[in-house]
Amino acid sequence: MSAQRTTLADVAASAGVSVSTASLAFSGSGPIAEATRSRVLEAARSLGYAGPNPLGRQLRRGRSGIVGVIMGDALRRAFRDPVAVQVLDGLTSTLGPLGLGVLLVPGPNDPSQPAVDPLLESAAMDVAVQMWGGTTDDPVLGMLRRRGTPTVLVEGTPQPDVAAIGIDDHGGMTELTQHLLTLGHTRIATVTLPFDRDRREGPADRARLGAISWEITRRRLAGVTDAGVTPTVVYETPASLVENGAAAGRALLSAADRPTAVVCQSDLLASGVVLAARELGLRVPQDVSVAGFDGLDLPWLAPDVLTSVAQPLAEKGAAIGEAVAELLAGRAPEPRVLPVRLRTGTTTGPVPRRR
Repeated sequence: MSAQRTTLADVAASAGVSVSTASLAFSGSGPIAEATRSRVLEAARSLGYAGPNPLGRQLRRGRSGIVGVIMGDALRRAFRDPVAVQVLDGLTSTLGPLGLGVLLVPGPNDPSQPAVDPLLESAAMDVAVQMWGGTTDDPVLGMLRRRGTPTVLVEGTPQPDVAAIGIDDHGGMTELTQHLLTLGHTRIATVTLPFDRDRREGPADRARLGAISWEITRRRLAGVTDAGVTPTVVYETPASLVENGAAAGRALLSAADRPTAVVCQSDLLASGVVLAARELGLRVPQDVSVAGFDGLDLPWLAPDVLTSVAQPLAEKGAAIGEAVAELLAGRAPEPRVLPVRLRTGTTTGPVPRRR
């Protein structure tokens, strides 16, 4: 008998048990003697039977075993960012032992594409995880609400009907900015993450600053201003990539009234500013100080080590996974805000003397 045509009933008959007893042998739980379980499994091996249909088992449980992870950005950008990779690694390491798989749902490549991937309307998922950039009127979150999908919101605005996992990025940016102030800097520019799905690039004027919709960008910028600094320039970037930081660095540091310090909302952006400074013949930190956020290990930036706010990336991923498990158990997890810490490197120093 071929493996494709063998059924659970065939295995049960060969082992001399009922179909329900054979099913219990494969489930790994339930009231069944170990000798009976061994006899059923041996019959299955001899008949070439691989086990019950996973889809049928999922339908009986009323669950898909899938966690949808909405990335908020195109995968070609997301997977170039070590932050996204490390958080996903922490998340999948937690979900794996729970028998849960992950469905990655990318964000749009550009503003012309729909904000909500059509996959979200029909894909089977027990819980959704919405990664960075959530807002209270986010169309993705609206879709998940209409579907009634339990949701974990990462670094968005805590709301009563979703589980919220975040970090103290506002406090971290405030501490980082205060570090620059203690070094004597007053002309401080900032390079930000995207403001919204338009993903513009360049200095932001007052009207644009009033239109920030992505919470992660808004909070980190507020961390700078709440430290008592009005940035000389707020430079918006379309993505957290080294080349975007380099473009911002060239624009800021080639100006006649360049800042003495640049604080960036990610380490990749900050590393790009450092590379731009080198390209322009400026010394870091003797001519300009540069600071970032994330606490990444960037050996290719040697001999420089970024001054940065280190966030617990793997722990954040694990916390997201734990929130998923709580939702699957029918519980409402309490919002969690993970701490961050200032990591002083070689890229910040005293304000340069005027020549």
